[in-house]
Amino acid sequence: MTFSELAQYLEKLEQTSSRLALIDILSELFSQVSFDEIGHVSYLIQGRVAPFFEPLEIGMSEKLVAASIARVYGIDKENVLKEYGKVGDLGLVAQKLNEQTSKRAKEKLTVNEVFETLRSIAKMSGEGTVEKKVSTLAELLKKVGAVGAKHLVRIPLGVSRLGVGDPTILDAFAKLKLGDKNLSLRSRTLTSDQRSEHKSKRKLLEGAYNRTSDLGLIGETLWSKGLAGVEKLAVTVGRPIRSQLAERLPTPEKVIEKLGEVNVQRKLDGFRVQIHKEGDSVRLFSRNLEETTPMFPEIAEGVRKQIKAKSVILDCEAIGFNPISDEFLPFQETTQRRRKYGIDEMAKKIPLKAFCFDVLYKDGKSLIDSELKERLKILEKTVEQGTVLMVEEGETVKDTKKLQDMLDDAISKGLEGLVVKRLDSKYEAGARNFNWVKLKRHSNGELKDTIDCVILGYAFGKGKRAEFGAGALLVGVYDQDKDMFVTVSKIGTGLTDEEWRSIEVQSAKFKVQNKPARIESKIIPSVWVEPKIVIEVLADEITKSPLHTAGLALRFPRLVKFREEDKKPEDATTLKELEEMYGLQFKK
Repeated sequence: MTFSELAQYLEKLEQTSSRLALIDILSELFSQVSFDEIGHVSYLIQGRVAPFFEPLEIGMSEKLVAASIARVYGIDKENVLKEYGKVGDLGLVAQKLNEQTSKRAKEKLTVNEVFETLRSIAKMSGEGTVEKKVSTLAELLKKVGAVGAKHLVRIPLGVSRLGVGDPTILDAFAKLKLGDKNLSLRSRTLTSDQRSEHKSKRKLLEGAYNRTSDLGLIGETLWSKGLAGVEKLAVTVGRPIRSQLAERLPTPEKVIEKLGEVNVQRKLDGFRVQIHKEGDSVRLFSRNLEETTPMFPEIAEGVRKQIKAKSVILDCEAIGFNPISDEFLPFQETTQRRRKYGIDEMAKKIPLKAFCFDVLYKDGKSLIDSELKERLKILEKTVEQGTVLMVEEGETVKDTKKLQDMLDDAISKGLEGLVVKRLDSKYEAGARNFNWVKLKRHSNGELKDTIDCVILGYAFGKGKRAEFGAGALLVGVYDQDKDMFVTVSKIGTGLTDEEWRSIEVQSAKFKVQNKPARIESKIIPSVWVEPKIVIEVLADEITKSPLHTAGLALRFPRLVKFREEDKKPEDATTLKELEEMYGLQFKK
């Protein structure tokens, strides 16, 4: 496949506002690619040249990409940046300049040639790297047409603007390869048995993705070995497993009533760290599947000193700790450790402890299908005592009063609450279910628990806020059944002047001209934003709403903090969770 042909499909994806149409377009695209292209195309659609967990970034800023554009089309870089300031998208700038030039590219570049060239840019290092990156991207731009130029320059910037989520790509794989040719019309044309069979096959694809976190690998395996091959894709050290998530229940009584005897662990308000060790090699991954090893050198060193295993995967929560006062630090302080520069200095200022609460793999054997009580026994034998890694083994509880006492104790220490788990539960990667339940500070009455929402757009400010660029946020929650984001509120309070100014800056690379296909909204904001930025919101209560597509709305919402660094939008509060919270908020 030529890159020009791929660009035409990317153009179709960008212009559609229907998720079912996205699946149809992707399915048609994947039907045209060869086996050796499927992985590359999958990554390019994600705006990547590798899976998310590979620390391979192309490393080109807007200024460097602008320099490549300027060199190809014979204008000053400052003029390119000036035009970028007007339209907010270097892809559109490149497209416009290409259309204005008298030269016409032959457009014979293949997808694989573009992919490998972009990977080579990502791997460039040493003296003269900046010039090499600029000139190599410029050489690619010379060989593509206007639409190709538009989509090519977006890849180094990590901005696809396609509105395609990972579940949508899996749906396209399923439609093309698993026999469901009527996926876009399934509600009308498929029998209940056919729908059930499709869901079962689709779940197997999703399960493999949750174990491997690699869409390219899923595609290549499905193309070459079919669904049977995909099912055999196993947990592997070096590939992060998608995190298991927890549901909510309002009271200790409800927890014991629903789950019976449980394991109870403290809910630490830090950030998820998945530890992978193979010999002396240690890699750390975030909830978002990104490698964070360089950020937390003390955790990596603690793993080498304290882990009694040749190979292991641990699920942990890292949290800042004040050794003088013997207190945990709030999330806002802990999150300062997520940085690329000044790491050693910040490590001395805010040392981290990693609380290991689960073991998923040890010495060549996956443990995700073992019961929790067995995994905890293995965990205790795996982590030696030390100063960095701590075993959060929890406590077995079947008594409501004991559970309430543990909740009160956790809150008195400044923690969020507890995580309660079924003793016989497996580790269901990527799942959110009642095997794990959050029991938090204010979940037993009126709504005082926070909700993780996703920014979907914003309205221009009025009055004083006019200078900020944004005056009100349109936010939503994730509808897991539809793989869509539905609106739940407009937020105009809870932000400082500086935070209002930052909204426009943070969302600049996610702004799009038209409503993204995965957003369902009756409200039209001044600016649409791809669902990428997660925020934590506090509200007085949840009410019914005919205006918001969630069918529910937040009353008197205010922003608590930004969570975009440690949560993917699909990990935000789900519509199902919100509906459950609505039903529980007035029950005492």
